[in-house]
Amino acid sequence: MQTDNLILDKLTEIASKLDEQNLLQKTVLNFGEACKYLDVSESHLYKLTSTKQIPHFCPQGKKLYFKRTELDDWLQRNRQSSADEIDALATEYILKNKRK
Repeated sequence: MQTDNLILDKLTEIASKLDEQNLLQKTVLNFGEACKYLDVSESHLYKLTSTKQIPHFCPQGKKLYFKRTELDDWLQRNRQSSADEIDALATEYILKNKRK
């Protein structure tokens, strides 16, 4: 019985990994897939679409679709520089703008 449960758990894990791989192969995602891809709740994604904060398509007025590449771009917006990058920029600025 224990072995059966272990096998079922492993099969479930494998099925989940296959679903993730299939999701990464698609270029257009439906609403549920986009929720999984972004790791957000349905209500949060509905809020983002209704306030037009995230790019999406609504071809027939009901169902929502998303381009995976646009979601990637949206996720990578508002990049925060690391402390090392800020220090390097500050040093570069000081060296370029020395008073003569």
